[in-house]
Amino acid sequence: FAEFGKQWYQRRVRVFQTFQHYFKRINLSNMTAQPAPTKEQQEFIRKLQTEREKLQVLSKEYQKFITTRQQFDAQLNENELVLSEFGRLKDNAEVFKLVGPLLVKQEVPEAVSTVKKRINFIKGELERCDKNIAGSEERQGRCREALAKIQQQYQAKMQAASAPKS
Repeated sequence: FAEFGKQWYQRRVRVFQTFQHYFKRINLSNMTAQPAPTKEQQEFIRKLQTEREKLQVLSKEYQKFITTRQQFDAQLNENELVLSEFGRLKDNAEVFKLVGPLLVKQEVPEAVSTVKKRINFIKGELERCDKNIAGSEERQGRCREALAKIQQQYQAKMQAASAPKS
């Protein structure tokens, strides 16, 4: 038991020494007290935070649109592959459709028609996704511009406040 206590103590000393090493590396001279921000500065900070939050929401929305478009694109490729396979079928070929756990026989022209309708639907959804993506990019651009404008205004106010008055 005494050996365990000694080992435990030595580990604690090493941990303490490691923390001391890291604390010495911190330059405490840079940590001067900052005056409390003025109401005007607080307002700019609040506006900046609001715009950043809007931009984050828009970015998430944009990613969702991109993901949806990728899914529709994959579905379109699959359906176009199925349509090309229908073109290779022989005249007497049989086509089966999976309905739940069952394979149901389906006429070739009916299956081709169904796949073509599905392709048209997916193309419409892709167009809708493209419009959503373009709208989202536009909204993100406006938000970035507003954010840059607020930052410029804030910097101009800070420079004006720190400029020597003559």
